Amino acid sequence: MDSLTLSLLLALGAGSTIPLGAHLASVEHIRQRWLEDEFRHSVIAFGGGVLMAATTLVLVPEGIHELSMLWVIVSFTLGGLGFFLLDRLIAQKGGSVSQLMAMLLDFIPEAIALGAALALGKPTGILLAFLIAVQNLPEGFNAFREIKASGAHRKSTILISFWAMILIGPLCAYLGHEVLSQSPQLLGAMMLAAAAGIIYLTFKDIAPQAELEAHWAPQLGAVIGFLVGLIGHMLTL
Repeated sequence: MDSLTLSLLLALGAGSTIPLGAHLASVEHIRQRWLEDEFRHSVIAFGGGVLMAATTLVLVPEGIHELSMLWVIVSFTLGGLGFFLLDRLIAQKGGSVSQLMAMLLDFIPEAIALGAALALGKPTGILLAFLIAVQNLPEGFNAFREIKASGAHRKSTILISFWAMILIGPLCAYLGHEVLSQSPQLLGAMMLAAAAGIIYLTFKDIAPQAELEAHWAPQLGAVIGFLVGLIGHMLTL
C-alpha cells in the first residue's frame, strides 16, 4: 500500500471516532446524576490527556526539528494567539455551530501533519493517527452533549453531521501528504502552532480550576509557560 492511500485510510479511521463518540453520548442519561457527571468529566479529562500526549510526543518534537529557535518562538506564539482569537470569535458567536468549530481546531492540523509525516516516511504518522482517533472519541462525546443541550438541532441531524465530518480527515491528510510534505519548515511551523492551540484549549476546557469566567489570561499563561520550558529544552540540545 502506498503512503498516500495509507494516509487517507488512517485519517478516515481516526475521524470516524467523532461520530462514535456522539453515538455514545446519545445514549439515555445514566440513572444517578452524580455518576453521569463523573463519567462526563472523566471522558473530557481523558481527551485532554491524549491531546497533551499528541502535543509532547509528536507535534512539538517534529516541529522544533525543522525550525530555528526564532521561528519556533514565532510559530508557537502565533499559534497561541490565533487560537485565542478563534476562541473569542466562537464565544461571541455562540450557538451550536461554534461547538463543531471548536472540535475541529485540533483535528484539522493533526490530520495534515499525519499525511505529511507518512509522505516523509516517518513512523510518527501512525502514532499520530492513533492519538487522533483516541482523542476524537471524547471530543465527539462532549460536542454532541453540548449541541444537544442547546436544543437547536434534532438528535438525528447532529449524528448525520458528525458522520459527514469524518471526510475532513482524508482531505487534510491529502493536503499534508501532497503539499506540506514538500515544505518541512512550513509543516514544522504548523505543528508548533497546532501544539500551542491544543495547550490553550486544554487549559480552557480540561483545567477549569485555572479558568475565570469570560477571561482568557490563564490559558494564554499556560501557552507562554510551555514556550518558556520549550526554549529551555532547546538550549540544552
